[in-house]
Amino acid sequence: MDEIITLDYGSGGKKTARLIEELLVPAFRNSVLEALGDGALLDGAERLAFSTDSFVVDPIFFPGGDIGKLSVCGTVNDLAVCGAEPKYLSLSFILEEGLPLADLRRIVESIRAQAEKAGVSIVTGDTKVVEKGRGDKLYINTAGIGFVRFPGLSPRNIRPGDAVLVSGTVGDHGTAVMLARSGMMQGELRSDCAALNGLCRRILETGAAVRVLRDPTRGGVATTLNEFVEGTALGVVIREEAVPVRPQVRAACDMLGLEPLYCANEGKLLAVVAAEDAGRVLEAMRETGEGRDAAVIGEVSEAYPGRLVMETAFGGRRILQKLTGAQLPRIC
Repeated sequence: MDEIITLDYGSGGKKTARLIEELLVPAFRNSVLEALGDGALLDGAERLAFSTDSFVVDPIFFPGGDIGKLSVCGTVNDLAVCGAEPKYLSLSFILEEGLPLADLRRIVESIRAQAEKAGVSIVTGDTKVVEKGRGDKLYINTAGIGFVRFPGLSPRNIRPGDAVLVSGTVGDHGTAVMLARSGMMQGELRSDCAALNGLCRRILETGAAVRVLRDPTRGGVATTLNEFVEGTALGVVIREEAVPVRPQVRAACDMLGLEPLYCANEGKLLAVVAAEDAGRVLEAMRETGEGRDAAVIGEVSEAYPGRLVMETAFGGRRILQKLTGAQLPRIC
């Protein structure tokens, strides 16, 4: 590891993984933490899922959402992909001196509306204010608790031949935020920011053999799929032409030198399911607003142990590694 923290450590890619694996997990080692899921699964009178997240997105308002909506959706989604029913959130603000009260009111209303839509309650919180120049308008931390309704989801369940599905177009959030930040935003490109607990429930209620669900946020689809298979005897093969990408996202990424598969998503999920169940899971996803553009994009294979491989539109094959460097800092 480096001697100082750089933006790379917040990318969700290789350096984020090193920070977690070499510093944080050894310091706090326990069986719950070591699972490294989107949420911790806790035993009690009912099995609970517990998750926390911090949000530092810049700008705080962007097409399709804002930092408030993002904070609710991000934590709800982390619980939902664990097979949990999200119920309760904490909400903590770090406010910079000089933030217009009108902006804070707008964000609070966004949080209220999104929490109501997702069926969760804000039950505790905290507020701190730092001097002007010591923050950047507003940071939010949330934690969430949900009841586990569909236990057993884990990348460890993945088997050869399993199908890999994505719930819709990839790269929308990261690209929209980057264009808004740069002042180049044009057209109708919007963040996909959305709560996915309804979509997750719809998938899991099909009774299909669902191995794992995950929302591919920082690091995007490519980094998440790498995390599923790294260090195992299995790999994932995806087909470039099968991955849904909006033309506006493709054009913007080409202009900015980015790859949509590494761009963050805040309203999409990846699902790995038994091959024989892929059709009915796909149908169930497409019956929802959040999954209307769902697609089967690949399968699990023994041919490339620990690797993610993309079959390109030109008939070749390309290895996609975890994100290296901070492609899009402060996108969530």
